[in-house]
Amino acid sequence: MSSATRHRLPLAGVLRLGRPSDIWFKPALSVVAAVAPPNLILLALGRLDLAMYTMAGSLCALYGHNRPYAARARVLAWVVLGMVGGLAVSLLAASLTGNAVVLVTVGAVMAAAQKTACDATRLGPPAHVVLTFISSASLFAPQTLGQVPGHVGLALAAGAWAWLVGMAPGLLRPHGPERRATARALSAAAAYADTRGTADGHARTRAASAAAIHAAWQSLLAAGTRPDRTRRALERLLVRAEVALAAPSDTDPARLRAWARGLRGTGRIPRVESPRESADELLGIDTELALSRRTLRHRLAPLAPIAARTAIGCALAGYASLALGVGRPYWALVTAASLYQANVTLTWSRGVQRVVGNVLGVLVFAVVAPLAHLHPVALVLSCLAFNFGAEALIARNYWLGSVCVTPMALLITEFARAQNPAELITERVVDTLVGALVGFVAAVAVTNRRVGDRLEHALTAAERARENAARLLAEPHPAPRALEAARRGLAAALADLRATADAASGEWWQRALPEERVVLAEQSGHRTLAATVRRQGFVPHDQQQDQVQDPGRTTEDIRP
Repeated sequence: MSSATRHRLPLAGVLRLGRPSDIWFKPALSVVAAVAPPNLILLALGRLDLAMYTMAGSLCALYGHNRPYAARARVLAWVVLGMVGGLAVSLLAASLTGNAVVLVTVGAVMAAAQKTACDATRLGPPAHVVLTFISSASLFAPQTLGQVPGHVGLALAAGAWAWLVGMAPGLLRPHGPERRATARALSAAAAYADTRGTADGHARTRAASAAAIHAAWQSLLAAGTRPDRTRRALERLLVRAEVALAAPSDTDPARLRAWARGLRGTGRIPRVESPRESADELLGIDTELALSRRTLRHRLAPLAPIAARTAIGCALAGYASLALGVGRPYWALVTAASLYQANVTLTWSRGVQRVVGNVLGVLVFAVVAPLAHLHPVALVLSCLAFNFGAEALIARNYWLGSVCVTPMALLITEFARAQNPAELITERVVDTLVGALVGFVAAVAVTNRRVGDRLEHALTAAERARENAARLLAEPHPAPRALEAARRGLAAALADLRATADAASGEWWQRALPEERVVLAEQSGHRTLAATVRRQGFVPHDQQQDQVQDPGRTTEDIRP
């Protein structure tokens, strides 16, 4: 990779709005349902000054909306414990010292730990940002040691309520997340079928389709191991998506999209017969359980450079804010923490989005502040409105959601007492600029050379998985369960290879990437994947018998 490519800072498209999430209303409504009752109770008791503690627990309702309910129950419980644990550490530190430098240091270390934990567990949005916002703000809340248990208890109670809010939709639509994941896989497969496997951009579309199908299998796995009629019906639809991936020219995209639409509603799941004639049951989920899982240590090791970036960047941003005399250095700390993405290029894009969103957000706050100051009820309702708006808009683009997040955060500071809007606006803008600038400089300075090693490991894993599948294909009568396990392992390896390659392509200060090898590994891997689908009887054999004999052979041009 050339030096010019490594140092490109994109601006085009950074602020472009995308399509809204298909479930944008779920986190938006959930956070309102989780925040409103505690805040209204505190308002009735005349203790809105305690709202920041209940908000800590209530904001846990933002997490886990794409996960099946069995998995969501566990994830939400861990999020609540992580949120309350971070709050407890912050309040304890605030009660023991008033030294701002010490508090910023504690906040930076916690931000790095939260970022690492969320990335290692693939928690998903909003990831560590909300956790860091709560823990960092709590570091600078006036606190005595005797108040800590009560405040932590309020957060825990609100967190329990948020857990109930997050789980409640499962009573009406218990398989909703798995249905949505399968629908996304079918839509992605339809997009690939549109290319017929030869049109411009077909390789990228194929990789996206394979990733969506793999994610859908993972969703079914997370739903539990007990088979039921719904899961079997979804598995059959996923097999149809895999058939489209193997034989795009023989697939009807309209039918795939019709099935996807049927899954997004609340009606019956579209009924399709398994295209395989020789098996009574599908093995995709069952054999997935046999695949090896990476240990926690192996998941944490590659994240060390990102953790170092987060800790150093957040600390320096907080120190710079203190040096400028800003009274709320945690805003700069949180801004820096929110920037860090998988690579420097994405970090730059997030920085631009953060600055634009926050600047527009303080202008919105300037308009809303006089209304919110009229009565505490107006303050609470304004916060609820911005909570809804943030989650409704942030999927379109991060900066658009920040337009609502910023005034919401500023209004939360007024739960304890009304403050000068001009002072709040000035400090927020200064801290945003300081946090974004210092945070990005830290991202550039702290190199991540391990990303090249990760790509090499992902390449090796994909090549070995392809060789294993090809070896089984060469056998006259491979064991069905072994072939299915090889297919699932190859699909997972290809998905991981594409994600790792995308992350590595935007990282700076590293050796040249093996781009041609990546392209070749993906092409041969997807050909072998298609051959396994055909060999298993999902689609009939055709004139491409040579792919079965030599599944890794490719005649496509290598275009890095």
